[in-house]
Amino acid sequence: MKGGHDLGGQLEMGPINPEPESQEPVFHADWERRVFALTLATGMLGKWNIDESRRARERQDPLVYVRNSYYENWLEGLETLLLEKGLVDAEELILAANIPSQTEGRLSAPKPNVAEKILASGTPSTMETDSEALFCIGDSVLVKASVTAGHTRAPKYTQGVIGIVAAQLGCHSFPDSNSQGVHEGKHLYRVTFSGCDLWGSHSASTEVLVDLWEPYLAVAAN
Repeated sequence: MKGGHDLGGQLEMGPINPEPESQEPVFHADWERRVFALTLATGMLGKWNIDESRRARERQDPLVYVRNSYYENWLEGLETLLLEKGLVDAEELILAANIPSQTEGRLSAPKPNVAEKILASGTPSTMETDSEALFCIGDSVLVKASVTAGHTRAPKYTQGVIGIVAAQLGCHSFPDSNSQGVHEGKHLYRVTFSGCDLWGSHSASTEVLVDLWEPYLAVAAN
């Protein structure tokens, strides 16, 4: 999906002036801490996966997405998922303070100690497959232009650019399908790009490695 979220690597976006990591607080306001906690807690319900969560945030109007802060976008995505999965209704969102009593019995998250173990262990994305990988190390590949209206992990700045396969990473859950609730595996590759091909001659000394799923790639024409 092309939208306000896919700004990485884009030209003419102005200078970046981030806070030094050693000085940046984990949360800039207490409400950000609460949004983070809500997102983790509701994720424990098992009603959606990480790619569905990303897709929910990305479906905002691009101008709204860019205007929002990081955790405002998290909250927008969370509200979308809660509504679409039938865990709350529109009135409950408006009367957010009443949600605990109105939704009693509908929400059942793991206990804190169980949730902590789940977060610590994670879930592997690797999957079994009988299909052969289409590309080998050293192959030249072209990143296809995205035509999907849904979630994709192919960065816009790589689309239409030729790279070299540096590694085969096995078969992993395909985000585009996973965001629609379809769990299927596709081969994953690490592809090397020249900074010159991505951003012009002023980046000639730069090399960028991007992990890309097989459906994103095509054989590069000689």
